[in-house]
Amino acid sequence: MGINLSNFLASKSHDRKMGQYQDLDHLDGLAVSSVSANLYNSKRDDLAMFYFRDGANFASLYTRSKILSENIKWNLSQKTQKIFSLVVNTRNANSFTGEHGYKSMQHLADLISKQLTEKQKEDEDDPKIIKSKNLIFGCTGTIGEKFPEEKIKLKIPELIKNIKYTQNKYIWMKVALAIMTTDTQPKLAMEECKIGNTTVKIYGIAKGSGMIYPNMATTLAYVFTDADISNDVLKKLLKKNIENTFNAISCDSDTSTNDMISIFSTGKAKNTLIKTINDKKIKLFDEALNSLLLNLAKRVVADGEGASKFVTINVTNSKSEQDAKKIGFSIANSPLVKTAIAGEDPNWGRIIMAIGKSDVDINLNKLSIKLGDLTVVNKGKIHNHYNEDEAAKYMKGLDIIISVDIGNGKKGFTVYTMDLTNEYIKINSDYRS
Repeated sequence: MGINLSNFLASKSHDRKMGQYQDLDHLDGLAVSSVSANLYNSKRDDLAMFYFRDGANFASLYTRSKILSENIKWNLSQKTQKIFSLVVNTRNANSFTGEHGYKSMQHLADLISKQLTEKQKEDEDDPKIIKSKNLIFGCTGTIGEKFPEEKIKLKIPELIKNIKYTQNKYIWMKVALAIMTTDTQPKLAMEECKIGNTTVKIYGIAKGSGMIYPNMATTLAYVFTDADISNDVLKKLLKKNIENTFNAISCDSDTSTNDMISIFSTGKAKNTLIKTINDKKIKLFDEALNSLLLNLAKRVVADGEGASKFVTINVTNSKSEQDAKKIGFSIANSPLVKTAIAGEDPNWGRIIMAIGKSDVDINLNKLSIKLGDLTVVNKGKIHNHYNEDEAAKYMKGLDIIISVDIGNGKKGFTVYTMDLTNEYIKINSDYRS
């Protein structure tokens, strides 16, 4: 259920699709901690804290599911300009837990805010009073089980005692491991860029492996920057950059009750003031944030439950981006397409089927399809030089690219997914065992 941190780092383990893990170091204004609250049968960290000793500007996006977890309800109800702590637990989603689940958030917030205020008095020359509303929560795990409030409360003093004001790659990896559920790999990414003449850092971690389909963020993802950016600009940046990153992925077409993505700005880099998202000084930050979010989103797909192949679906020359997106996800979410990819079968008829059911008008005389560089369909007909043996050989690769040219416009969209294997069934049938 857990990964040994020392062995993992010593092995120089890396994701074959995303490249070597980046070694995150210190980010001013942030402190982190993780402990085991014994939420699993095995001994592993399952409770994490991100602490902003001077507070942080922030913005969050949440699931569009009509059933919200209690922690999401809590987060949405807190009207504050500054966040002092984000606390994340695994194993239990705190979803469909009713009044008990919501009150647990209140009780934990009261306890944590009180103890962090005491820590402020011990550590700071200018201590702040931290209130319950200055805390938000992330929960992930099984839906419908009673929230383990007492177990978590018992570990809050240890969690706060273990706060590390200076981070290194070991601390970041430890906290990334702590927020995992069925993930087999921690997910971390970093970028550096300039705002004006000031260098700023952007760090991110995520968890997600199953119940992944874009309807906001489709996972838990947390981004931290030492840039000084207002809540309003952060929200606009997040909304803009979520569309072709976390809203462009699907593992199994299921959207969680707990999805959230948050960005926190500590302001310690002391860059020049950014008044609007249209400020030219924010351009490089905007691009770096998109790169970081796409990196994390791809890592979620690459670690999809039971995945053996990483699949990119490029839909081009469509009348609208929305049409291209519909077609891309129709292909990505098709069990028949995904199982054909798992079986290394170039059954392009299933791609045709998925395009046809997308509810997008298609001119067959203009439709073209490729597997990698191999043209399968050209202008509505099987390509004269299509070779099934070459296609079958291509399907044995680990990274599969499906290109669909609609031929009736200039818009496009790229979707990222994975194959569907027997291991997916095993993982999810044994999920609570």
